[in-house]
Amino acid sequence: MNTIKEETRNFWEYRQVTFKFQLSDISLFKVNLALQIRDISLTEHLAAVEDLIPPSETCRSDSQGYAIRSLPVKKLFPTITKKNNFYCYVQKQYQHCYIDMQLSFDEYKQKFSSKSRSTMNRKLNKFEEYCEKKNSWRVYKSAEEMLVFHRLARQVSEKTYQEKLLDAGIPDSPRFVKEMTALAADQQVRGYILFNDTVPVSYLYCPIVDDALIYAYLGYDPDYLKLSVGTVLQWLALQDMFAETRFKIFDFTEGQSEHKRFFSTHELSCANVLFLRANIKNWILIYSHFCMDSLSKGLGDFLNRFGLKTKIKKILRFGF
Repeated sequence: MNTIKEETRNFWEYRQVTFKFQLSDISLFKVNLALQIRDISLTEHLAAVEDLIPPSETCRSDSQGYAIRSLPVKKLFPTITKKNNFYCYVQKQYQHCYIDMQLSFDEYKQKFSSKSRSTMNRKLNKFEEYCEKKNSWRVYKSAEEMLVFHRLARQVSEKTYQEKLLDAGIPDSPRFVKEMTALAADQQVRGYILFNDTVPVSYLYCPIVDDALIYAYLGYDPDYLKLSVGTVLQWLALQDMFAETRFKIFDFTEGQSEHKRFFSTHELSCANVLFLRANIKNWILIYSHFCMDSLSKGLGDFLNRFGLKTKIKKILRFGF
């Protein structure tokens, strides 16, 4: 029997984890918790687990427990259970989308129907016509180039709903810039910018881990929403990524969206699992977080019955 206890050893990092309390796209507040964290890479090819058991790694005195992200699972698990001296909180279960980058780009394109390929060509042509063929895009790799990328990406990010509502735009902190340039010095990051003439309209930021490109940040100027600039940049960037013939996987990370499902070649059932020390404070935290998520989902389902969910989301993200 495969279990977490058997499969996740010696890969732990100690850091703060943020619990975001949200109603749909609206962030209400957040709580930070010190945890030992294990981020599982798709390139590890970890076997899917059929039981959730607290890790054997010693729990530090200054840690409230463990967080395991992108854990391959064989089935759906209950959201909150008691496991030995820990509360087990299955924060999210989802289909983890990714692209097999060991294909050629021509082989990759065959995954799309002729209708989808035609739609993609129309979007590329539409954006080119709008820009009067002055559009361009660029890939950034070196430390100096990534500083330019970051400045341009921030110009776009400041306008996005991800930053305004979710606090999820590309970070502007000195710590992030330092980490980004360190990755660039080791050729472990890629940045992509799509331009309308000289104006940046979309960005994609991808660190590289074990020859896997990580879909970390994608943003676009909402004024260009109808031109699908995020999709256009994703397609152009993928052409460049395949051409490098270096990468094994493009990892769309956790969460599901039409964008990820459209571009991915594979999906893997995964879960984000927390094991928190069994005390009152942690119980209140995970139960209130679970209730907030349930309320948000219930509200979304209610609005969806009347065909209002998509409309309200667009208003929240892009205004009237």
